[in-house]
Amino acid sequence: MIIRKARLYFIWILCLSFMATTAVGQEAVQDTAKSKIDVDHADIFEYAQREDTVIQKLIHNVELRQDSVFMYCDSATIENSLIVIAVGHVIIQQGDSTSVFSDSLYYDGEIKEADLYGEVVLVNGEQQLFTDQLHYDLNTKVATYTTGATLTNGETQLTSKRGDFYVDLNEAYFEDSVYVVDPRFNLRSDSLLFNTQTNVVTFLGPTLVSTDSSRIYCEDGFYDIANNLAEFRENAQFIKGEQKGSAEVIKYNGETKIYALEGDAVFEEGERQASANVIQYDEVNDKSTLIGNAKYKDAEQDIVAEQIVYDAKNEVYSTRGRSTISDPPQILLADQVDFREELGLGVAVGNVVWQDTSAELTIVCQQADYNRETGYLKASGGAYGRPLLISLVDGDSLFMTADTLLSTKVDSLASDSSRLLQAYRDVRIYKSDLQALSDSLTYNSEDSLFTFFYDPIIWSDTTQFTADTIRMQMANDNIDKIYLYDKSFIINSPDELFFNQIKGKNITAFFTEGELRKMDVQGNAESVYYAVDEGGAYVGVNKTVSSDMILYFGANQIERILFVTAPQATMFPMRQADHEGLKMSGFNWITQIRPNTFADLFSEEKARKIQVIPLPPADPTQDDSESPPPVKPVGQKGVPAKGKKKSESKSGINK
Repeated sequence: MIIRKARLYFIWILCLSFMATTAVGQEAVQDTAKSKIDVDHADIFEYAQREDTVIQKLIHNVELRQDSVFMYCDSATIENSLIVIAVGHVIIQQGDSTSVFSDSLYYDGEIKEADLYGEVVLVNGEQQLFTDQLHYDLNTKVATYTTGATLTNGETQLTSKRGDFYVDLNEAYFEDSVYVVDPRFNLRSDSLLFNTQTNVVTFLGPTLVSTDSSRIYCEDGFYDIANNLAEFRENAQFIKGEQKGSAEVIKYNGETKIYALEGDAVFEEGERQASANVIQYDEVNDKSTLIGNAKYKDAEQDIVAEQIVYDAKNEVYSTRGRSTISDPPQILLADQVDFREELGLGVAVGNVVWQDTSAELTIVCQQADYNRETGYLKASGGAYGRPLLISLVDGDSLFMTADTLLSTKVDSLASDSSRLLQAYRDVRIYKSDLQALSDSLTYNSEDSLFTFFYDPIIWSDTTQFTADTIRMQMANDNIDKIYLYDKSFIINSPDELFFNQIKGKNITAFFTEGELRKMDVQGNAESVYYAVDEGGAYVGVNKTVSSDMILYFGANQIERILFVTAPQATMFPMRQADHEGLKMSGFNWITQIRPNTFADLFSEEKARKIQVIPLPPADPTQDDSESPPPVKPVGQKGVPAKGKKKSESKSGINK
């Protein structure tokens, strides 16, 4: 060491002597003194000058300084106190927190830029940048690499082929084959910006984020690693198991575990598909919310609403805003729907419209309780205070109202969509050529059979049908038969001056293409018929009594009558007849409560005050202590037994 120091002292004396004889060279060095690189220490110092170039060679434990920048190395060559070539354990230290380590260095002190080679490490606080070649601008504190680098920041590691590290801004720009590894995710990107202070990754190009269970792709957005917040934009989409989603923006909050897909949001999982303006998913509560133009579809149903909420934990979904639920052949529209999958029960409220397309039935009401599995539906309320049923009969709409309408599926070998309709309390039916009233009613779509209970009344054109129970058989959307059971009474009057009457225990009326063609009267048959001539003038009235009789009609007029036993018939001239006395027992021509218009279905004046009958039970899955009304036996399939022997008599009755 003594020898080295002596040698250094000797060389220093020689240099001073040499410098004294070269004034021109000395002045050139002094011109750059304000930015020169100072030598603080070296074990060995060599000095030489060639024309305008001054060379300093420093060996072992070299320490250099330029303003506030310090450099350390094993050996260095300094040219004109501005250019440094350093080799071995190179260190650049700038400020208290920034240091750069490398195997070798080329430093231009005039512009304060350095190129470092070998195992380069830039340290800025807790961040470390590893590369094998780095350009570092000490003025702007920007480090640039083009041969690949890795930045570590706590547990997060970022690598890329090219990039810039803005030390003062705590930002690193990565491009070309960017990889980010974090305990919570892995990331691949074309380019991104990373703030080492806030731990925010900003995506600047195509980016794929992967976790143990999901992958997210986007071309713009950010990920706040510290707060576990993310926002993915530009062609944003994700995959998680069978789940797929896309939106203009996908947001994630790791603290609340809430995902949000905003703008043309689409979600798929197996056969389930959802779309909306916004889709939110609460992972903690397993709840999905679709907002704005919401649509949901699975193997069984389609749902469209302004908002759809699905609570998977409690197996409940609800809709808000005008909603359409399509579960073919059933379609339900309402202002809101709440459905509990565990029980299979739902409630639809507000301007409810329910349709069964296979049975061609529509129900309009204020509230509908329904069971999707059993097909049960209970309708109540409505725009006029009562639910309304609409069906197509004979090419014309049939309207029916009641206080309550019930509809259930019926097990059938013929059809999976057979349905039983029940109506209770003040049932009213209106069709252009058919009207009816009863306390209660059933309709089976399998055999197209209406059954009216408890003193029903049916009007068809100028004919009135009454009995204890009435059944109306439909065929090909036309009335095929009308069955009247017990206290059967039919009245017909084209002018409401004179009344044709048919009475018996049971009566069956047969129709062809909606026109009455035949009546079969069984048990205590009686008839009063006003005969007319070809000009339509009354010529007399015929009263007949027989055990059974069959009447044949043409153009809504009796053409002939068949009697099973010898009838008792009397013909009265019009002027001699006691028309009032000819009205049979039980005669009651009813007009004041007949629903002649659609509005009459809801009119309080048309309400019929009859005995209150207990309601039937609701859906079998619900608790209901009320019992159904009794159904009277009416023979096999509702067709009365035929008489044994028939005799025919026109009894002076002509068309």
